[in-house]
Amino acid sequence: MQILSKIKNLIITISDWFYKPFRKYIPLELFRYGFTGGLNTLFDIFLYFIFYNFILDKEIVHIGFIAMSPHIAAFVFVFPITFTTGFLLAKYVTFTNSNLSGHNQLIRYGISVTGSIILHYILLKFFVEYVGIWPTFSKIITVAIVSVYSFFVQKFFSFRSKK
Repeated sequence: MQILSKIKNLIITISDWFYKPFRKYIPLELFRYGFTGGLNTLFDIFLYFIFYNFILDKEIVHIGFIAMSPHIAAFVFVFPITFTTGFLLAKYVTFTNSNLSGHNQLIRYGISVTGSIILHYILLKFFVEYVGIWPTFSKIITVAIVSVYSFFVQKFFSFRSKK
């Protein structure tokens, strides 16, 4: 636990250092959301690239009676990792003023992320299979779109705080 506290404090210190030039223009919470979301997004894209290109080797994945295209399989395998890091960053770095219990936050976060999964899936399928865009670039476009959705749902639902 002590190492997690140190990591949390390090992330907050770095985030708040970068916040200084922006403090007149945007609230700290919004900046931290962008900062931690950006970190988690970069982590997500990095893991997606590694899974798609090296672990899955751009091959169709057969799991029992299901066959998944490599770009969708990479998303499925990376998602639980970045779900966890995203929740922890949101709870302990970004939305620290939320008065909801951790249990409620996690459930609400899971609900909001369900919308992200559906949106991710639809957009990845669309950009890769119908538009013909390279999978990693499609992932970047998808993340940008889903991030806007995610901010509003997390701010006003998952980590809501009473004034």
